[in-house]
Amino acid sequence: MRDGGSGSDEGSDGLVEEPSAEPRGRFGSLTRHLSSRFSLRGQPRKRRRAVVGGAVVVLAAGVSLPLALADSGHDKPCWRLPDSKRALADDATAATRALDPGEDLERIGSVRKLLAHEKVCDDGARVLGDIVNTATRAKSSGAPHTLAQARGAYAVAAVLHDVEIPDGLAPGVARMLAEYVVDAGRDGSFGDDDANRPAVPAEEAQLDPNGYSRYGRFLAAGEAHVVFEHSDSYADADANIEYLVAELAEDPEAFAILYDAERAYFAYYLERLTGSGGDPDFRPSTDKRFESTPQDWPDNDLQDMSGRIGNLMKYRAAYVRNGTIPDLAAFDKAVREHTRGTFRPASRQLDDRPPMGDIANRKAAGPVRGDLMDGRHQMFTVLEGWAEERNVSAERASAMRQLVDDWYVRALWMTIY
Repeated sequence: MRDGGSGSDEGSDGLVEEPSAEPRGRFGSLTRHLSSRFSLRGQPRKRRRAVVGGAVVVLAAGVSLPLALADSGHDKPCWRLPDSKRALADDATAATRALDPGEDLERIGSVRKLLAHEKVCDDGARVLGDIVNTATRAKSSGAPHTLAQARGAYAVAAVLHDVEIPDGLAPGVARMLAEYVVDAGRDGSFGDDDANRPAVPAEEAQLDPNGYSRYGRFLAAGEAHVVFEHSDSYADADANIEYLVAELAEDPEAFAILYDAERAYFAYYLERLTGSGGDPDFRPSTDKRFESTPQDWPDNDLQDMSGRIGNLMKYRAAYVRNGTIPDLAAFDKAVREHTRGTFRPASRQLDDRPPMGDIANRKAAGPVRGDLMDGRHQMFTVLEGWAEERNVSAERASAMRQLVDDWYVRALWMTIY
């Protein structure tokens, strides 16, 4: 992903090709230029290499969609959701079956046919969002996600990340990502050979003898996990989450849902750390070539959380500059109206491991104080309150505050790829 400016020449086919020394990866250097948007490029979760750049937003090359085009010069007609598909919103078993692409993604075409439409008639987009949630969310509080539900979440992300999401669908997709907040935020844990399926069963996420799991920290027992890092060129499936979040962020309700989920996860994570800000499951490595501490993975995870909140603010700023958000005050007011509140860690260390849906849906501790859109301030307030209540040393608290600051600012002002 490079600087998001629009200074390249545009050819008659609407595509922009920038010269690059990098080999063409699975996204390549060829991207579709959208006149009202910036371009989000690259593989942001693979390498932590940063370049200075402006805010970078939204989608790369599109996919062919099951829509009939109107005559040249006319808008595309809207797609009408069949009544037979509307019923899926009230039938969790059938909805999960409809969105489950299978382990080899052999059924992802049917998911694309259902969801990938840039313009949907009447309330069809909202109903599609209801279907997405019915299919992928846990059955109840305390219930882990099943493997079929996790595969369905992968399919949704894969078929939508190259599509301009129609009005009404964005909140539903954002709720789905919130349901899988740990998986959607995972960064750099996989090599290409390891991310070889859309989802994995719970037993593959268990801790190894060193107290480590590539799927994240503090995971619930019995929960399947989405492997959003997986891609399959044969199935034309790539579930790059940053593309999807960038598209969702222009909708104030979706923005609020994603922001709430990240702030809830931040509080959840802190309350499970030790009093020294370390991983309670840490075990010293048996390989003496690699030094490690209980703080290593917590530091890495807190960096990622800070970066994702910074990304949301980056997209917001870029959408204001390019006119996608015409009235910032109105947008911010709508976000605040959809925000559940502020999230505070418990005053003592917790050792329970709730499923991902419960993490994002935790009850707010009270109303938001201060500027909601100052994400750094919101995180600092939570972090400092946690450190004081848990008697964390001033040195450790300062180090954690600094890394939160660094990665929030890096995400806000730089392009990570």
